[in-house]
Amino acid sequence: MEFVATPEVLGLLFLVSLVAGCIDAIAGGGGLLTLPALLTAGLPPAAALATNKLQGSFGTLIASITFIRRGEIDLKAFRPFVLATFLGAVAGTIGVRLIDASALAKAIPVLLIAVALYVLLSPRASDIEAHQRISAGAFAGFVAPLIGAYDGFFGPGTGSFFAIGFVALLGFSLRRATAHAKLLNFTSNIASLAVFLAGGHVVWIAGLAMAAGQLVGAQVGAHLVIRVGARIVRPILVVMSLALALKLLFLG
Repeated sequence: MEFVATPEVLGLLFLVSLVAGCIDAIAGGGGLLTLPALLTAGLPPAAALATNKLQGSFGTLIASITFIRRGEIDLKAFRPFVLATFLGAVAGTIGVRLIDASALAKAIPVLLIAVALYVLLSPRASDIEAHQRISAGAFAGFVAPLIGAYDGFFGPGTGSFFAIGFVALLGFSLRRATAHAKLLNFTSNIASLAVFLAGGHVVWIAGLAMAAGQLVGAQVGAHLVIRVGARIVRPILVVMSLALALKLLFLG
């Protein structure tokens, strides 16, 4: 199947990305919808991955801006996390061409199921700040670049891994963790996108149509997180983590 940018196809991609943008802003996992949509529309795998990074960058950007404007993120204090994530994602995106990802594909579903169980069962996964287990410097120096590299290398569940890292290691509330996860997810998306752009794989008309949907959906999702907090983040994070795990286990 070859991609043909008809108004109907672009309209469907817009609608899919709108829903995905809302889900992504709340808990991550919107790629479960957008990547299959791009492949179904006829994009070859490399172009689908690159275009998915383009449209996803718009969603995480608008969600991050919304959280910053509402005072959920201290951008100045968070610069080391952003830089470390960016460098990790660049390294991961370059490394994907050199390393076999099959072993990682088998391990990630287990981690995603662990994330779902942690969020479901742990009292720390709430709207209350908890005890910090490692320093901010340690998180920025080790955890942030590691997850950033994972996003560049493989990708599924990145937002969930960032969020659960903030909750479990830095004691963030689930709402605050979600806000900061969006900023770092945007950072890793942009880093990966830069590498994909250099390879010329992005299909711009599809990516921009989906970006428009992301801009709407991400704003809705971010406002829901701010208003409702853990009551909406917790169940959607569990559902999306399990859905991603099942997809990787049974569909590849």
